[in-house]
Formats: sequence, C-alpha cells, structure tokens
Amino acid sequence: MIKPEILQRAVTQGLIKPEQAGPLLDFINQQQDAELPSAQDEEQLKFVRNFGDIFITIGVAFVAISIATMDLQSWQWWLSAGCFVALAEWLVRQRRLALPGMAILLSIMYFVAQGAGLPDIDLFADQYSSIPSLLLLAGCAGAFYWRYGMPFSLLPMALSLVTIALIGLGEELLRHQWLFTLTGLVVFAVAITFDSKDRHRQLRWSDCGFWLHLLASPLIVHGVMTTLIFSDAPVLNALGNEILLIGFFIVFMLLALLVDRRAMLVSSSSYGIYAIFMLLENSLISTENLPLVVFIGFGLFIIFFGTFWYRLRSIIFRPLTGTAIARLVPDFNGK
Repeated sequence: MIKPEILQRAVTQGLIKPEQAGPLLDFINQQQDAELPSAQDEEQLKFVRNFGDIFITIGVAFVAISIATMDLQSWQWWLSAGCFVALAEWLVRQRRLALPGMAILLSIMYFVAQGAGLPDIDLFADQYSSIPSLLLLAGCAGAFYWRYGMPFSLLPMALSLVTIALIGLGEELLRHQWLFTLTGLVVFAVAITFDSKDRHRQLRWSDCGFWLHLLASPLIVHGVMTTLIFSDAPVLNALGNEILLIGFFIVFMLLALLVDRRAMLVSSSSYGIYAIFMLLENSLISTENLPLVVFIGFGLFIIFFGTFWYRLRSIIFRPLTGTAIARLVPDFNGK
C-alpha cells in the first residue's frame, strides 16, 4: 500500500493538488487490495515464519534432548521445567515464536512428568495407571495455552483427554471400533466451533481449529475404516468392503473440502490407498507394477484436487450459501 507521505511530497512539488491527495490515496490502495491474493486462499502455516524459527527450534531441541538423556533427580527435572518456562516467557510470550514454543511445550511436559515421578504411559499394560500421567500432561498443555495462547497447546491437551476417554471405554473399545469415530466427531465439533469464530482465517481461533482437526481426522477415519475392513455383517459384505472404503474416502474428502481443511485428508490417504489396492487386486489388472500405478494415480489426484481446490469447493457447495452450515465455514468463493 502506498504511504500518505509519498503523495504529500507530490503535493509539495506541485505534481498534484492538495485536494486530490486523499481520493488518489484511497483509489490506489483499493486497487492494490483487489489485486492481492486473499489471506484465506491457502491454509497458512502460521507456526513457522522463516528459517530463523527453525534454527531456534533446533537449538531448543538440542538442549531438551540432552537434558532428557541425563539421569536426574526429581528436583532437577522440576528445575529444568522451570528453566524452559522462563525460555517460553522470552521466546513465546515476548517474541511470539510458535515453532520454538511447540518444542518448549513438549519439553516442559516431559520434564514435569519425570519430576512428578509418574509411571510412563503404557496402554498395553495397566491402562488405568496411565490416567494420572495423562491428566498431568493435559494440565501442563492447558496451562501453557492459558498463559501464552499458543494454539498448538490444544493438541496435546485434547490428545491426553481423548486417550483418557478411550481408556474409560475399556474392552468396549475393542469390540466397537466405531467409538473411535464418535470420539473423533466430538473433537471435530470443537474444531468447527473454533473455525466458526474465524471464518476468514485471520485470527488464532482458526489455528486452534487446525490442530484439533489433525487429531479428529485420524480418529474418525480409523473408526470407520476398521469397522468396514473387519466387519462380518452380511450387508457390508454384500456391498463389498473395498467399494465402501472408496465411498467413505470420497465422503471424507468432500467433508474436508466443505470445511476447507486439506490437512484432514492426510489421515485418510493411507486408508484410501489401501482401498484402491484391495479393489485393483481383485480385478484383472496385472499386479506386477500395481503399487507404482496406485501411487502415480493417487499423486495425480492430489495434484488435480489441490490445484482446483477452491474452484471445486465453489461449484459443489455454493448452493449452501446462506444456510446454517455456511455460517460455520469459510465463504464458498471460487479462486
């Protein structure tokens, strides 16, 4: 955007009249704003600004890993956690560095868990013995979010709480894999709540939604996919498990398109590739180069889908404009 001082110098030199400076400034700025790409055109990775953030994060990781490999006493673990809190005050609260803040948070959570002397999280041994550790980790992440407002903090906090909930389901979880999907939908609803507060993706609310979507997506996909793959229900077998897998992948892809979150597709990609493998193995296609053919096709699909993301989103979902759903997601504008 042009600075008013430039036009003021033009007035001083007699190039334009004083009464023309204001309207000319507004006109130039409006034209520039119209030509600039919108900030919501892409999912901005706001947690990394430049290589300097990565460089600082590497330094934080070196220190944290070195401390973690030491044989320390309880008070030394607490002291290490305190030092990293002080580091967070400098790097996160003052300098607003998100990527180093993520490394600092994970380090603090580890140091606090070691200092508290709680057992390691082992869901395959005694599940309920892990609950105190998970509650402590959730508390650390929650306190970090309260203090620094860093969206990433919600991911380990939500992951800890979700794990506690899944532990509480016990053996029911093994018999009913769809409970993973139910838990994921709860997290997804919370993520959409954050997204609805920042439909233009300019505030930290959408960043909070981004991290929760990363957690919700694999839970939703895992529950549905494992149910379809291992189900003995006659109805599902009659329809064909592979066809249902492909169908679910398409539905999930449309859901990611609706909420404008490409990151959601990452968790479903592996299942989609598996479904394509199963479908082609049962066909007459030669299996000699089947993996390469599948990956080439999947890669071309990602290229096409990613390139025309907003155009497809506009074509498919523009009829929803003005509905209650449209008030929860970004506008359906084709780019």
